[in-house]
Amino acid sequence: MREFIEEIFINQPLDPMVSARQGARASLRKRFYKAAQVGKKTDEGFPLLLDGKQVMTPARKALVAPVRELAEQIAKEWDEQVDVIDPFAMALTRLANVVIDGVAATPQPVIDEIVQYLGSDLICYRADTPPGLVELQKAEWDSVIAWARDALGARFILIEGIVYAPQPAEAIVAASASIPQDLWRLGAVASIMTLTGSALIALALNAGALDPAAAWKAAHADEDYQMAQWGLDDMALKRREGRFAEFMAAATVLKLVVP
Repeated sequence: MREFIEEIFINQPLDPMVSARQGARASLRKRFYKAAQVGKKTDEGFPLLLDGKQVMTPARKALVAPVRELAEQIAKEWDEQVDVIDPFAMALTRLANVVIDGVAATPQPVIDEIVQYLGSDLICYRADTPPGLVELQKAEWDSVIAWARDALGARFILIEGIVYAPQPAEAIVAASASIPQDLWRLGAVASIMTLTGSALIALALNAGALDPAAAWKAAHADEDYQMAQWGLDDMALKRREGRFAEFMAAATVLKLVVP
């Protein structure tokens, strides 16, 4: 059984953003277990079991969640698979693999990427026209900029247009201090950042300054404006739906894994 479980996820990308962008489906394995359960707590946490046997990640590490509630949500994903096991429908399991196999092994590159995003964050780049888009960006993004300033002491500058301009080093250092040290929360923040294009939105959600609905809405201000002007884009909405599942998996980790 263990080899089958590893094979299901072994060729899936570790980066949730990459997985969300992919449209192809690999051949899916039939469901081969009767039930998913949460095992008794170990030193590592709460293990996921299939018919009483430990589930392993693609890197052959035990799939273990730090809190029971999260382990139960992961087990629910496995129980919801009916005839076949579709990794793309198992966003929490995919994120758990990312954290256990990737983030836990080398957290510093993840932290470095968040710091890099802070230097060119989506919500710092503003349109100068049309007025409707200018106002929408202000409505969705100014509160996050204000939170960074007031709560973190990070004063980011706003830039008109899309040409890169450096942010004050002091702002980046101050905002970087809010990057979570817990590996699961770190993985969740990194996932939200890549899915939204904004480290500040991800950090605000991590801190409770935004709720998931507000964070998701803020991340799509530009796209929503364009759709309001030119009509719905079915392909864009389909891509957004895939990203939303990944986003909510990360938001669930932030909700359940207490810092």
